[in-house]
Amino acid sequence: MATQTLKQVKTTDLELKETVVKINRVAKVTKGGRTFSFNAIVVVGDGNGIVGHGLGKAGEVIDAIQKGIEDAKNLIKVPIINSSIPHEQYGKYSGGFVFMKPAAHGTGVIAGGAMRAVFESAGVHDVLAKSKGSSNPHNVVKATIDALSKLRDAYTVAEQRGVSLSKVFNG
Repeated sequence: MATQTLKQVKTTDLELKETVVKINRVAKVTKGGRTFSFNAIVVVGDGNGIVGHGLGKAGEVIDAIQKGIEDAKNLIKVPIINSSIPHEQYGKYSGGFVFMKPAAHGTGVIAGGAMRAVFESAGVHDVLAKSKGSSNPHNVVKATIDALSKLRDAYTVAEQRGVSLSKVFNG
């Protein structure tokens, strides 16, 4: 298999919208009682093929979300063809496995909650997806980002192989 190349994107002059996937309250027990803190997993994207994810931890929910948004600025570019993905792809992170395949126009996003947030932020409107293994939102989001980063369109394949675009399609 070809080496994976992440398509890093600069955050300047992009209109990014944030989606909070999950907010988790954790408690640290001390002799003075419980000390609560929060962590938030956030997905950002421009709805046009650019997406990123981040995790923020803080004593207040608002601060955790803001830190998550700042951490999510490690963006990747996703190839989108006819509002869907170019081909089937598997993704894995820790115990979370995801499978996604392109769908016909008008199908919509058929995916679970954490995957749905990533697809909507990326601008993928028609996709069939299944999450296997861990249902932990952290693992599902990272596995989905892994699968999206492995996608290649026909132009990229032609460039990597050093052949023309017609040769990719016609053999």
